[in-house]
Formats: sequence, C-alpha cells, structure tokens
Amino acid sequence: MATLPQETIRCKREGGALDAAQIDEFVAGLVSGSWGDAQAAALAMAIVWRGMGTAETVALTEAMTHSGQVLDWRSAALGGFAGPVLDKHSTGGVGDKLSLVLAPVVAAAGRAAGVIVPMVSGRGLGHTGGTLDKLEALPGYGCQPDRARLVATLKAAGCAIVGAGDTLAPADRRLYAIRDLTATVDSVPLITASILSKKRAAGLHALVLDVKVGSGAFMPTLERARELAHSLVQTARGAGLPAVALLTDMNRVLGRTAGNALEVHEALSLLRGEEGTDGELQRLRALSLLQAAELLHLGGAFPSVAAAGAAADQALRSGTAAEQFARMVAALGGPADVLQAPQLPVARVQRAVPAPRAGYVGTIDVRALGLAVVALGGGRSRPGQALDLSVGLAQLAAPGDAVAAGAPLAVVHAAAEAAAEQAARAVLAAYTLQDTPPQGRRPPLLGRMAG
Repeated sequence: MATLPQETIRCKREGGALDAAQIDEFVAGLVSGSWGDAQAAALAMAIVWRGMGTAETVALTEAMTHSGQVLDWRSAALGGFAGPVLDKHSTGGVGDKLSLVLAPVVAAAGRAAGVIVPMVSGRGLGHTGGTLDKLEALPGYGCQPDRARLVATLKAAGCAIVGAGDTLAPADRRLYAIRDLTATVDSVPLITASILSKKRAAGLHALVLDVKVGSGAFMPTLERARELAHSLVQTARGAGLPAVALLTDMNRVLGRTAGNALEVHEALSLLRGEEGTDGELQRLRALSLLQAAELLHLGGAFPSVAAAGAAADQALRSGTAAEQFARMVAALGGPADVLQAPQLPVARVQRAVPAPRAGYVGTIDVRALGLAVVALGGGRSRPGQALDLSVGLAQLAAPGDAVAAGAPLAVVHAAAEAAAEQAARAVLAAYTLQDTPPQGRRPPLLGRMAG
C-alpha cells in the first residue's frame, strides 16, 4: 500500500530515514502530479532541516534518474558509440568557462580510445553564469538539438555541449523549480541528487565534479565544499558511476572576464593558444588540463593521470582541441568559422573602472562581481528572463596584481551609460587595495576526493 504524502513528510520532519519505497513514490508523484507543489516543498524543507543519509541520497538519485529516459550511447539508436562516455560538472562560479575548453580537449585527447563527451550543461543560477547561455552568444548555436543532430555532432567533433532536454530526469526539473521558489536549494543531499540524476540519465561512464570554494561560489567555506564533495562521490559510487571531485578556488574570477560573449571570446583565445604570460589565463589553462586528465584516466582512456595530462596538453598545444570545438559549433548551427570570426555580440558601452589609488589587489568580493553582471542583464533575476549576451566585465584585475592610480580594475561592457555607472560602482566596492603584495597565493586546486 502506498504511503500518504503527508506521512512521508511527517517521517522526515521527525528525523526519520525514508525507505526506497517512500522515495520512489515521492519521485513518481512529482512526475504524475499526485504530489502537489505544497507537499513537495514541505518535504524539501524537511530534508533541508533533517538531512538525508547516503542510502537515502542514492535512492533519491536513482529514482530521479529513472523518472525519464536513460541514454545508452552504445545502442544503434544513439550512434553505437563503443568508447568511454565522459562528462564534467561544475557547482558554479564567476567567469567559469572551463567547460568550453575541457569538452573539446577531452574529445581530442581521447579520440583514439573512442571517447565522446555529451556534456549536459545548464543556465546561469544566481550570481553564477551558465554554459548554455555563453554558447548562445554564438549566433545559431542550438543547445537543444534533436537526436539525429546530436549523434552527428558527436561523430564529427567527439563532444556536444547541450541542455538536458525534457526527457532526462523530469522529476528533478519539477523539484528544482519548487526548491528555487521556496529557499530549499541549499541542501547537500538535494543538490547531490539533482546533479547526479541528470548525469546518470545521460549515460555516463565517468564524471569529474568541480566543486567551487570561495566568495564567488555557492559553497563559500572549505568545510561546506568538502561536505558536498563527499556526498557527491559517495552517492555516485552508490549509484555505480565512477566519479572524482576536485575542490577549486573561487576567491577570484576564472580568467579575466565574466559575462557570456566575453567568456566565449576568452575561451577561444585559450583554445588558440593565446594565453601568453598572463597568470590568470595560465591558471585557467592549468585547471582545464587538470580536470581533463582526471576525466580521461577515470574513464579508462589512459593508464595514468600523467599520461592523460600529457595527451590533453598536446591536444591544446597542437590546435586539435580548437578544431574539435569548431566542428561542434558548426554541427550545432553556430558560425562555421568560429575560430576566426565568432560573430559574438558587442556591448554598446565600454567603460573602464579606474583604481582610486595605487596599490596591490587584495581580496575581491567575487559574488558581488557576478551580481554586477546579472544587474547589467547578463544573468537572470527572474525565471525565463531574456539575457543581453554582450554585457559583462573584462580585463578584471586579479588578487596580487599591482595597479597604478587611475589604471583599470575592470572594463564594464553595458547596454547603456546608466547601467555602466551602476556596475562601475559595484566593481569599486568589490575590490580592496593594499600597500603591499598579498602574502602567498591560494592554489587553484584545494583538494581532491575519489569515490
């Protein structure tokens, strides 16, 4: 006999552990509508307060995975791919364009092993940007291809960065919308099940998880990030998905840009090998190769992380990764000559934000910079909001940079002068300047967890 929704809610509210049958009924009710929004919200809030054990989180992940289609890339209907199916997920950061580099690097480096990267990505959330929004700055790029185009893209490029679509983990889509409106997003087991259910449904053989830590991340402290990383790798293992979580620094913007078209332009520069001696772009490059190496090894394409790292580095240096990216963009309807003429939108107003005095950049409120991009129109303040993909922040000064009085801390790209002025004030408030260089430099990699 089925358990009444209110009894399941009561069980969790009182601190009890839900069994697999209760969780299956809840997830089925999300899809069928037999659980109302108020009931789902009540259970989500009970989970926020009472938590879930690993067994419960695994059961929730598996139930949401199987609430819709589960892809099998080895089937004839999905192209009959025989090699490893790999992907990466980031918990979200400001200026995080790593996926744009990593996907073609992994596809190029793992080509001989038959690797494919059907990367299921998302939209911006809160103060963080979304990979799909960035790619849509390329005119014609289709984030929701039909099956035939998706398979053709993977065969041509080895990678395809796309949205989840309506058939993958539909229970998660409904639950997330409810959580977003009821202040129940910030729950480690719910975050874990949301991330992993979509990845499991995408038919992966291995997954690297980039767990961001710092002022620009959803997890501002290392303790909280470790809790999430542990939950992700333990749940992934319980669900049969090999996974590694890398804890990476988000107390600085990744690279020198934040904003959709600006980030695509910077990613293209990196793919073309134009990082030069810029320490921030070199940091971005190193993180991309580190995650690519972990993923290629975890998926069985190389016998060691070192061998995988060497292959990833060669793919980037040789231009092979850039070529794979170009093939992907063209196959999904974007510019055919994206490496030479990406046709990215350009903001009407570009305004430098001068430093008020000479000094060294100390701490940065990275979250405030992300919110400045949202205020410019580069992110959403309400569901379904159309974005201005041209706006954002460029030439961002990084911690430790020496700046002269009047030198730019950033360049604001805006649609109008008033918006540029507002963003400039936000940038000035986000930066601290000090008389001496900061002591030490936080490494990009803060920890690693394996399931």
